[in-house]
Amino acid sequence: MVDLTKDASALAEALNSDAEFMLAARFWDGGFRLSIGDRAPLEIRVTQGAPSAASAGAEGLIAISGPEEIWRGLLETRPERFLNDLGPAMALGLELESAPLVFTQYYPALMRAIEVMRGEDPTQRRAEPSGRPVGAHDAATGRYVHLDLGGDRYRVYYEEAGQGVPLLLQHTAGAHGAQWRHLFERPEITDRFRLIAYDLPYHGKSLPPTGRRWWAEPYQLNGDFLRSVPVALADALGLERPAFMGCSVGGLLALDLALHHPERFRAVISVEGVLRVEDDVDDEILAGFWHPQVSNEFKGRLMHGLTSPTAPEAYRRETIQTYMAGWPPCFLGDLHYYAEEFDLRERAGEIDTSKVAVHILNGEYDWTGSCEKGEAAHRAIRGSTWTRMEGLGHFPMSEDPEAFLRYLTPLLDRIAEAEPVAAE
Repeated sequence: MVDLTKDASALAEALNSDAEFMLAARFWDGGFRLSIGDRAPLEIRVTQGAPSAASAGAEGLIAISGPEEIWRGLLETRPERFLNDLGPAMALGLELESAPLVFTQYYPALMRAIEVMRGEDPTQRRAEPSGRPVGAHDAATGRYVHLDLGGDRYRVYYEEAGQGVPLLLQHTAGAHGAQWRHLFERPEITDRFRLIAYDLPYHGKSLPPTGRRWWAEPYQLNGDFLRSVPVALADALGLERPAFMGCSVGGLLALDLALHHPERFRAVISVEGVLRVEDDVDDEILAGFWHPQVSNEFKGRLMHGLTSPTAPEAYRRETIQTYMAGWPPCFLGDLHYYAEEFDLRERAGEIDTSKVAVHILNGEYDWTGSCEKGEAAHRAIRGSTWTRMEGLGHFPMSEDPEAFLRYLTPLLDRIAEAEPVAAE
C-alpha cells in the first residue's frame, strides 16, 4: 500500500478522486506544504481547485511544520486525543505559515487532505437508519412563544416532547435546538421528562426582534441576556423549578444559572462545562468566523475537529451542518460570552448544591471544554458530580447519542428520583 504521507503523486491522485476535497478546494489557487519532522516536505499544488504533485509557491500556500511525533498522532487512522484536528495539534507544537485569510478559506480542504492521508477507520460505527415508514412523525412538536428579553419582544421557537419533570435544553454556540433531537425519541426519557429544546434569538427558527434596527448592530451575546432566556421561557410555560441541561455555551450557562438563579432550577447538567474557557485563538484566525470572504464551511469544519473520531460520521456531519446553515454573525457573537465574558473561577464556591443539583460532564476528545477543566470545575463546586465521557467529543448528544445516553441516564435517574428543593 502506498504511503500517502510520503508520496505526493499518490496523494494528489487520491485527492483528485475525493469528492469532498474537490468541493472544499474549489477556487483555490495555491496549495499546501507539510513538513513532517526531518522528512523532505510533502507538497501539493492546487490550481483552481485541482491538486497536483508540485511546489505551490508562496501565494495561496498553507504550510504546516512540526515534530514527527505530533504528526504521527495526527495522522493515525484513529487519531489520538487532542490530535484529531489541526487546531489543538498546533497548540501542541505544529506551526502554521499562511496568510490568515487563505488558511480560513481552505482549512476545510486541508483537513480533508489530512483525513485522506489517514485512511478510513474500519472500526468506526455507522449511524443507524431511522427505520421509520414514509409519513411517520417524530415525537417533538414545535411552537413559538413571545418573550420579553432585555427590553425587546422576541418570537422564540421551541420543540417539546414527553411528560413529567420539565427539562430545558440549551444548544451550543452558533447552533440551534435540533442538536437534542435524538433524546426526544427515547421513551425511557420522555416517559419521565418533558423535554423542551429552544432556539436562542437569532438562532435556528427564533427570529430577531421587530422593534429595533438589529441588522445595523454588531451581534454580541452577553450573560445577562443569555441567563434571562431560560428564566423567561420557564415563566411563560408555567414550569415549576425545571431542570436545565446545556452543552458548550449552554454548559457554561448551566453553571451560571446555578450561581445566579438557584431558586429557579432543581438541577443543572453542564455538558462540556468549565469555569473559564481561556480561549487563545489568534485574532486573525478568529476574524474568519465572520468575514465576507470566508464561508460558514470554515466554522463547521472547525467543529468537526471537536467531535470524536469514534462517533458515527453521519451524526458528526449533521452536527456541523447546523453551523454551516446559521446566520453568519451568530457564532462569533456567541463567543463573546463563551470565551471572553464567562468566568466563574472566583465565584464557583458560592454555588449552593443544596439548592440546585449540579452535574458536569466532559467529553474525552473535547479540547475546549476539556476533561481537565471540567474536573477542576467539579472540585470548585462543593457537592457537584463530574463524569468523564470516554470516546465522546464536544457535542455528545448529537455526534453520538447512544454513547451519550450511557452517561446521561444515571443523572436523569437521580433528578427524577430527587425531591425538588422548595423555592425560597
